[in-house]
Amino acid sequence: MRVQYPRTPHLPWSPGAAADDVRTGDLSGLAGAEVVVTEKLDGENTTLYRDGLHARSLDSAHHPSRAWVKELHGRIGRLIPPGWRICGENTYARHSIPYTDLESWFHGFSVWDAEDACLDWDSTVRFLHRIGVPTPRVLWRGRYDERALRSLAAGLDLERQEGYVVRTVRGFPRAEFGERVAKWVRPRHVRTDTHWMHAAVVPNGLGPAAALWAVRSGARPAPGALAAALGLDELPGPEYELADISDQLDALGRTGDRRLVGVLATALRTIRREELAPRLAGSLGLPLARRVADLVGLHPRLHLPYPDEARPAGLVRMSVAADLAVLHALAAVAAPGPEEQQQVAWSELHADTEGLLDEDPLDALRRGLRERFAGFGREAADRCYAQAREAYALGRIRTTDEAEAATWRWRDGAFPRLIQLTGPAGSGKSTFTGALDGVDTVVSLDGLRAARGSRADQRDNPDVLREGLDRLSAALTPGATVVWDATSLNHHQRSLVAGVAERRDALVTHAVMTVDETELRRRNATRPHPVPPDVLTAQLHRYRPPYPGEAHRTWYVGARGTVEDTAGSLDSRED
Repeated sequence: MRVQYPRTPHLPWSPGAAADDVRTGDLSGLAGAEVVVTEKLDGENTTLYRDGLHARSLDSAHHPSRAWVKELHGRIGRLIPPGWRICGENTYARHSIPYTDLESWFHGFSVWDAEDACLDWDSTVRFLHRIGVPTPRVLWRGRYDERALRSLAAGLDLERQEGYVVRTVRGFPRAEFGERVAKWVRPRHVRTDTHWMHAAVVPNGLGPAAALWAVRSGARPAPGALAAALGLDELPGPEYELADISDQLDALGRTGDRRLVGVLATALRTIRREELAPRLAGSLGLPLARRVADLVGLHPRLHLPYPDEARPAGLVRMSVAADLAVLHALAAVAAPGPEEQQQVAWSELHADTEGLLDEDPLDALRRGLRERFAGFGREAADRCYAQAREAYALGRIRTTDEAEAATWRWRDGAFPRLIQLTGPAGSGKSTFTGALDGVDTVVSLDGLRAARGSRADQRDNPDVLREGLDRLSAALTPGATVVWDATSLNHHQRSLVAGVAERRDALVTHAVMTVDETELRRRNATRPHPVPPDVLTAQLHRYRPPYPGEAHRTWYVGARGTVEDTAGSLDSRED
């Protein structure tokens, strides 16, 4: 069944309402509700179904401006559940506003299920992004506030923005559309003499991010456009590998961010993992940048022989850091010879046998424990999940009931908490520590050196380390939170601290500082106690950030000094 998109009523203060437009005089459906306000795009309302599409009119005929969105539908139509529909804006053709940097020529703004109900906003965003469709830019979100909404107009560039749309965050049936959605449109919105459908089609301009959304939606990767989107002169990997991984990911049914991460990891696999996350964070955001880097770092491990009896546990642990199906696809494409190919195939067979090639094989366990531990403190819930994860890896549990029973000893949260910082000099470790709440003790190796006379004096490092570990052991008392402030550059350095934490039964959180080399050197030059440039170079050479799963949970701290990504927490999302 085809459904025409309802007419969106104008807010009472919208200046762009024409005589035949609908105005809402009743805002009771918005009052008191949490709402989200998105930019209103100047395009053609378009609805996509599993088996077809149409513009606002159900019998809309062919028009050249609709060719591209039909091509998009050819890639994503199969991903729309039967009876569902996606409503959005086709901005391929220029109407009244000449866009120059769109993320795509189609933005989805609502998703309707088989019961003719509009999904809540967060589910809408997750669904659309999962299949590779961007959503309009969010301008404001919060409890309905007429003054805040009225003030939004002052922040718009009315030469480049048409207006905004406000809707309830909560979903609603179509019968309530007129009460839950409204718009504000600029004065004299239509500023052309000829209707766009009767004029020559002039495509709007795409921005660099459009290449990333194209890959998410299933398009073949365009190396030049991808490089530009990432701020690179060119992609270092051969173009044929991009075609190979694209085909494999399509066969696996990977779309959205998972497809993008697999393609980018293939293209960038010759770059050191340690460099990738901070370099890509600006263009991808830290969560995606970190996932690309982890795939790059992990895939060579699948080329190596591994004891079969230890494979299941190793693969479960690896699944905390990566989508194993995507990881095996990358390892197969990058395998240097037939022996490595055989190792990848053997590993993939084991992963398939263990049911680990699903997009998120631990999802059922995580969701089940999230429900069971809803009343627990966050640290207790995360600790129980981490212990259950390890028991699952070792084959000791399989169900939520078993996981709940196996984690009883940590439910009261009466264990120490250790936050172990890891990152080169100048990455912001001490600043991050200073902003943390509830810290009882900070064990700083630089502080211990300073107490001995000079924080730059490295001659007594073994003694300083022993003193620091002793202080750490004494500080890790039940309920206490302790920060280990040191570079902790590699697994060996982190393992010394981990040994103390294990003996004290502490919850361990890795705080990984993710700052690129240029910024590190700039900061180091202005620090009160800079390290010599050659020392920083040596640190960067030795730096091997931990992977998710090496601690109970992991925080990723961006250049602004805030946690921008997490792994291992019970409330972490993988979609």
